[in-house]
Amino acid sequence: MGLVVGPCGGHGRVEKGDMHFLNTGITNASGDPLFLHRFSYRLGRPMSANVKTLFPGRDKVYDSIVDLIPGPDNPTPMVRISERFNANADFELLVKLEGMNPFGSIKDRTAYFMLKDLQLSDGQSLVEPSAGNTGIALAALASAKGTSIEIAVPDGAPEEKKAQLRFLGAEVIEVEDELCPIYPSEGARGVVKSMVESDAYRGKYVSPNQYESELNIAAHYQTTGPEIWRQTGGDIDYFFASIGTGGTITGVGRYLKERNPNIKVIGVEPALRHHKLSGLKRVTGLPEEHFPKILDREVVDEFVSVTDEQAFRTGIRIARTDGLLVGPTTGAVLHAAGEWGAVHKGTAVVISADSAAKYVSAYADYL
Repeated sequence: MGLVVGPCGGHGRVEKGDMHFLNTGITNASGDPLFLHRFSYRLGRPMSANVKTLFPGRDKVYDSIVDLIPGPDNPTPMVRISERFNANADFELLVKLEGMNPFGSIKDRTAYFMLKDLQLSDGQSLVEPSAGNTGIALAALASAKGTSIEIAVPDGAPEEKKAQLRFLGAEVIEVEDELCPIYPSEGARGVVKSMVESDAYRGKYVSPNQYESELNIAAHYQTTGPEIWRQTGGDIDYFFASIGTGGTITGVGRYLKERNPNIKVIGVEPALRHHKLSGLKRVTGLPEEHFPKILDREVVDEFVSVTDEQAFRTGIRIARTDGLLVGPTTGAVLHAAGEWGAVHKGTAVVISADSAAKYVSAYADYL
């Protein structure tokens, strides 16, 4: 079949066999006309694509942000660290990115478990002491339910965390305290304890109490642990997590050891009691009455200490070798895992509790 040129939008349509082209009216440097392939024409007629036929049904639409909280069937991603960071080819280093949770941290899991069956009476409000991440998750969930909430935070908590809490509508109570509240009757925990127990408030306040709640452990035993087991296919030799309330390492550690008692669980803590690693707690040498109530020491095989400098520098390093934007507590865990991997073989999974977004001002001192 020869070429047939006919009118089409003021230019022309060229037909060659069953192919159709649109004359753009533009010529190239040689004076030849330019044509565009007209997929929208078939046998001289516009194509009437049926969208419902091309895309049957509707992709999943969630009824609430709460439905995005991860679980074994909706896990947070796991990434293999490159040789640029981990030079030991016999040591596979995997990072579970909990900063991909809807509210930005692994504490989304804990907050969801603590609130899902909690019933408040009319006029009651939530209140919780937090280094920031649990408070943010609780505030977001409370907003989704239309519940008022107050969060007591250490005054040294990152400004980004305080801003996010206020952004979510939480009332922020700043208290002179360490970055991970230690004392049950002092600091942020003491303030909340008095608000819950004071007769003056007539039972207005209810605290989920992440520091003592078994639901903190259950969240990780039922979700984080099974996710890790599935994502690795059970091929895991070491599990690294930072120490705060103790819920993550206890829940995940129990789950993994029940399936393979040979898996080593390593807890990462600050090298000093006074530090800049928000949410972390140094438990070595801590008096028994201040030791995290839900941290199961039988699950943890070893504690490793990391300095602020090592943690922040490693957080920056992983961003520049692998493009991972993680918080400084992840930097601490990655530093410990990297040191371990220099002299060990096998597969290690590291928990990255959150992203770098809440620590931009803190990282600035190390850039």
